[in-house]
Amino acid sequence: MKLLYKPFAIFAGVIGHRTGRTAFQAVWTHLGGEEEKPPSPRAGRVGLAQVAGSAALEAATIAATAAVFEQLAARVFHHLFGAWPEKPPQSAESSEPTERSGSTEPSGATEPSRSTDHPRSVEPAASAPAAPA
Repeated sequence: MKLLYKPFAIFAGVIGHRTGRTAFQAVWTHLGGEEEKPPSPRAGRVGLAQVAGSAALEAATIAATAAVFEQLAARVFHHLFGAWPEKPPQSAESSEPTERSGSTEPSGATEPSRSTDHPRSVEPAASAPAAPA
């Protein structure tokens, strides 16, 4: 599925980057005025805080926009093909060992079983053997 998803990811990355750059330019124009462009790191007479702030804002805007477009592309892929581009990560519960060694809990303290942690999980009642009459 990853190979089939690759064109979706490339398209989403390009569109997300361009949209992010446009969004940053709009934000920077709103913050700095009509004619002001973001300062270049090599430009003279520009404060370090202004250069760092503009670079951080630009990176955050582009990264957030690209992430949104990548998520949208994954959703479109799922809608069209019925599968997500990547398998979901394994849950932490399935990879935990059932018995812990070197526990710092006092002796006699027990951890509740995994089957009763959820309020809706109910264990079947054990049938008692019939008593002789």
